Amino acid sequence: MSINILVVDDERNIADIIKFNLEKEGYTVEIASDGEDGINKFNKSNPELVLLDIMMPKKDGFQVLKEIRLKSQVPVIMLTAKEEEVDKVLGLELGADDYVVKPFSMRELMARVKANLRRVDFVNSNPANEMISSNGLEIDLNKYEVKKNGQVVELTLREYELLKFLASQSGQVFSREQLLEEVWGYEYYGDIRTVDVTVRRLREKIEDKNEDFKYILTKRGVGYYFGR
Repeated sequence: MSINILVVDDERNIADIIKFNLEKEGYTVEIASDGEDGINKFNKSNPELVLLDIMMPKKDGFQVLKEIRLKSQVPVIMLTAKEEEVDKVLGLELGADDYVVKPFSMRELMARVKANLRRVDFVNSNPANEMISSNGLEIDLNKYEVKKNGQVVELTLREYELLKFLASQSGQVFSREQLLEEVWGYEYYGDIRTVDVTVRRLREKIEDKNEDFKYILTKRGVGYYFGR
């Protein structure tokens, strides 16, 4: 069965080029021309991945992402013409899994799409009969589920992958560059804020409020590690 991808972009020429290249790879592609259309088509088609532009009429990409995250943890790759740090950081904080800055090469975009879909496929088709537990936090590698004190914690795929990677190698410190390559699946592109923002979102969801961190810890000047 073909994988369904939703492209939400008001620049029709760009959307058509993306659609053409994705269909050459065997994907089924639907295009939405603005934010409202994107939400409607997302609800109807339930895609496996979303390519989402930021600057659009009616609803911008950030608004669309917020609505998607209320109901789904499907991988979302942001497409942005802006290189400003604030746009990248805001997208990641709202739950985007990845982003590509326009103008981008189709080769780069296809690599990002495949990397994100591989992670979904791995989680769904390669369950591990294993549980990682630490201080009230449970990571069920079989169910792709995280619980804190018995309560399910809703994580995006990227947040889950980062937590699983660090927790499975508890105590080992990884640099931001290493985490980009190991968790995001591509070599360092020069923006380590991607890791920092995802760590911050993860901490907000699993760490205790107003207390020292006990799960995702920082080794100053080096990187991050999972507390033993």
